[in-house]
Amino acid sequence: MAIPIMLIPGLLCSARLYLPQIPELWQCSAVMIAEHTRDDTMAGVAERILRNAPPHFILGGLSMGGYVAFEIMRQAPERVTKLILMDTSARSDTPEQIERRHTLISRAENGQLEQIADQLFPVLVHPLRQNDPALKGLVCLMASEVGPNAFVRQQNAIISRADSRSGLGAIKCPTLVVVGDQDELTPPELSKEIVDGISGAQLIKIPECGHLSTLEKPDKVSQAIVNWIQS
Repeated sequence: MAIPIMLIPGLLCSARLYLPQIPELWQCSAVMIAEHTRDDTMAGVAERILRNAPPHFILGGLSMGGYVAFEIMRQAPERVTKLILMDTSARSDTPEQIERRHTLISRAENGQLEQIADQLFPVLVHPLRQNDPALKGLVCLMASEVGPNAFVRQQNAIISRADSRSGLGAIKCPTLVVVGDQDELTPPELSKEIVDGISGAQLIKIPECGHLSTLEKPDKVSQAIVNWIQS
């Protein structure tokens, strides 16, 4: 029986983040989208996902989803048969990043989530997509689906997360790292750092792509993942 695939969305992203991938990945196995909005610590998010996950699964996560994936690998590495990390980082936040997150939390609590999504969009995508109304509309729709309360919980979980660099060597399952070549939020050098730390890990850079690779270059990302799973 094929091993199920569990995908974790990013910050302020709903299941729509992986909508283009589901039909392609479904040819490999059943696909599940994890719940990542109800807890305010990475440990809590990971524990909830593990309670609802199959005994063994292929695990994938983009951005915050990657942060959660690292926590799952700390809690239950024996349950993950393959690992896919997309546009993410093994590092914890810098003080400057934490300060920016606290500012965003305050704005969300004051009813400005829609404006936050609108203002974040240019740094989430490749410069060629910054004036793409359909893609921007999708990003704003996902933000509305997550909502301000969940956004605050997610930010608090991200702020308090552990630095995962010291644990990269303990990851023994086959690992694929995917990154947009012009990802501004988690640049390719952070993906290379992950690959360098995990024995046998493979790195794929997606050309002309920013942070939201699954939506910006869906066909290339889907094909890269399917080829790797089937290899």
